[in-house]
This record gives sequence, C-alpha cells and structure tokens, in this order.
Amino acid sequence: QVQLVESGGGSVQAGGSLRLSCAASGSSNCMGWFRQAPGKEREGVAIIRSDGRTIYADSVLGRFFISQDNSKNTLYLRMNSLKPEDTAMYYCAADPPDWANCLASVKKYFPYSGQGTQVTVSS
Repeated sequence: QVQLVESGGGSVQAGGSLRLSCAASGSSNCMGWFRQAPGKEREGVAIIRSDGRTIYADSVLGRFFISQDNSKNTLYLRMNSLKPEDTAMYYCAADPPDWANCLASVKKYFPYSGQGTQVTVSS
C-alpha cells in the first residue's frame, strides 16, 4: 500500500503558475499526475519513471513539468502559463513495480492515488 498526499493547489489567474507536490510513503518506479474536472473524464497529465524519463499529455506539453526527488519520495508538477481549461482536481498516482510499461501511455492506470488538490484558473 502506498500513501500519497498532494499539496500546492489553489486559485490563480490565467497565465500564472503553480507547483504541486506529492509526498509518497515509499519509492516507486512509476509515478504520475492526472486530473478530473466536473462532468469530464479523467485525464492523464504527466508520468515520470524512476530513471527520470517523462511523457506528457498534448494539452500540457511545454507548459507543465513533472519531476521527482527520490531522496524525499516526493513528486512535483510545475504548471506554467495556466489556462482556465486547466481547472480541475489534480491527483498524484503511483504504480511502484511498473518499469516496463510506465511510459507506454499518459492514460496509464495507476493502482494508487491521493485525495487530490484543487486547481482553479480564472480568466
């Protein structure tokens, strides 16, 4: 069982930036962020493997950056140039053993996720 706790959400104007953090109870080969807005399907945002390789959803490419501090078991999501359509609940997720398929798709299923942190972007 992996415990994940997100923080760093908030309200920001369009064009602004936020950094989300996720504290994990242990290490993981594969971690990511996904988001869900009211009335919309869950959307994979970014994934990082323990060797540092990453993939991103097209909608955030070049604006969002995922990173990790393995010494602290902490995952980050730096979000720049935020848009109103980025408004959603953002969730941290982990799949500890998955190395081989970690970066196969940004829609990857993760068995563990946190409670989420709300990001609201106003125009």
